[in-house]
Amino acid sequence: MKKYAQLILMSLLALGLLIVAGCATKSADQSTSNPTVQPAANQTESVDGLTKEAPLKVDKTAKTITFLAQVNGKYFYESTRHAAVFATGSNGEKSVFRAFATPENFYNALVEIGAKAGDNMTMENKDKTNVTGSAFDVSVNWPSAKAGVTIDQAIKDSTGKPIDVRFGGNLAAAQQYKTGCLICLDSCPVGITSNATYKFGAVETTKEVAFTGNKDVLPADGTYVAITMKLK
Repeated sequence: MKKYAQLILMSLLALGLLIVAGCATKSADQSTSNPTVQPAANQTESVDGLTKEAPLKVDKTAKTITFLAQVNGKYFYESTRHAAVFATGSNGEKSVFRAFATPENFYNALVEIGAKAGDNMTMENKDKTNVTGSAFDVSVNWPSAKAGVTIDQAIKDSTGKPIDVRFGGNLAAAQQYKTGCLICLDSCPVGITSNATYKFGAVETTKEVAFTGNKDVLPADGTYVAITMKLK
């Protein structure tokens, strides 16, 4: 009888080990298939010497500034009024490019290359006027690109009009509202630079235009890019 009880006990222990092993295998299988643990896209976080720690550079001779940003693939398919916004600003996830330069540093860099702020827009006149200030040629580059692309190639205007980026200024408003906006796609009283082609509200209010990232030109979602502003 005692020997029989020992045999039963040994059988139960063996069964328990099999169950534990099966659960461990199952857990391992689940962990590898769980999308939350998939590795991030294999993208370098350094472009043209720019990093998140040093995301902005100034070339006074060439009259350019260049800042690090990241493609937000959501806006290949949805319209937005934001071209580039500082990542931690309240609009940081609402732009074609998630930028890593602060509005203050971006503003100061533009001043450093000789750009003049228009400072003509306010909350009161925002939908009745177009932004003024120094104009820029804007281009986007990334490690695998054979050549940079212009902002008009990178971002599609549904009407086909060119994007006219101007130095609106608006530093005080940017600091007050903390949206993080660096380049807006219609005239803006908060964005440091914005598009003089349209008045404020052209995208979200009157809906006369829609802007999307050009998925046929830009690299994949999450790719780090360098955006250069050249003073005209």
